Amino acid sequence: MDTIRILIADDHTLLRNALAEILQTTEEFEVVATAGSAPEAIRLAAEHQPDITLLDIGMPGNAHPPTTVRKLQQAAPSGGILVLTMHDDPQLVQALLPLGIRGFLHKTVSHQALFAAVREATTPGSRITLSLSAESLAAPPPPAPGPLSPREAQVVELAAHGLSNYQIARRLDITEGTVKRHMRNIFDKLGVGSRVEAANKSVELGLIEPPVAAPKRMGRRYREYPESA
Repeated sequence: MDTIRILIADDHTLLRNALAEILQTTEEFEVVATAGSAPEAIRLAAEHQPDITLLDIGMPGNAHPPTTVRKLQQAAPSGGILVLTMHDDPQLVQALLPLGIRGFLHKTVSHQALFAAVREATTPGSRITLSLSAESLAAPPPPAPGPLSPREAQVVELAAHGLSNYQIARRLDITEGTVKRHMRNIFDKLGVGSRVEAANKSVELGLIEPPVAAPKRMGRRYREYPESA
């Protein structure tokens, strides 16, 4: 039996190390690399060409998971992706499944279930593995995307002015994690993949006013700021 080569992408060092140790208790798995952010995972996927990437959702550079999944698929076209996360979110599952991920696992799964999911993910014609709580599976379907909420409009307007997630959180007296969730919703509602696209489209749709002094402005276009959503 060929060894299954695995890339672990999670920003918690302790969890990355624990996963690597668990997976390598059997000779059928080999952890070829670990990453603490989405950009690092994409780089390492291109370098190592893993058979499977275990992808965490809530890590730096992964504010828009569908974009990260597409980039990982481009970096390692023959590899599969298993999402391993604490985000028990049916809406996120619905956004990622059409992209061809091989499974969506909650971090509370047993190591036996994880092993089985990795094996399934590398077996041609096998089923997609889903591991969600009963409460999540019973939840009603999310409403169709609509206009930005007042808070989302505030967030994208501040982002258009170049404020970081931390600065937006301080300005609105909310947590940085809440800002990231708002940005993810904004991306989904507007069908965009970056902060600058969200700002441009919000202006074009009349959802926010153009910044008075946007840096390096060209018409209604803004430069891309280094921080991801």
